[in-house]
Amino acid sequence: MPALFLNLLKLIFIALVYLFLWQVVRAIGTHLALGTPRRSPRQATELVVVRSEQLAGKRFDISGPFVVGRSPDADLVIDDPYASDLHLRFGVHEGQMVLHDLGSTNGTYVNGRRVVAPMDLSKGDTVQIGRTILEVR
Repeated sequence: MPALFLNLLKLIFIALVYLFLWQVVRAIGTHLALGTPRRSPRQATELVVVRSEQLAGKRFDISGPFVVGRSPDADLVIDDPYASDLHLRFGVHEGQMVLHDLGSTNGTYVNGRRVVAPMDLSKGDTVQIGRTILEVR
């Protein structure tokens, strides 16, 4: 009986390892926006900087992955002390603009509510990163 029990524990352990690896691969794929369909420029969603010391009034067309943060590696570099280096990523999935917080320290807010999971955005939504406010149009 002990041999059967040990073999059963081995099988359960292997199944848990495979489940863990599957979750890691899914998380990496989501983080890298794999499988995000590309949209043509005419369908791009526009992002407008409503409040910022240097960027107010600037407009950006979002047609694929678009990273916002303080880092020079970001697509939109914002000079906001409350923003993380790579703060958030906008993406497009099935014609819908999607926001992913990239583990920012101070959080991202959409229409005044903190983002805790990837979120679909609609025209008119406001996105707040520290003191910077963006509007989806």
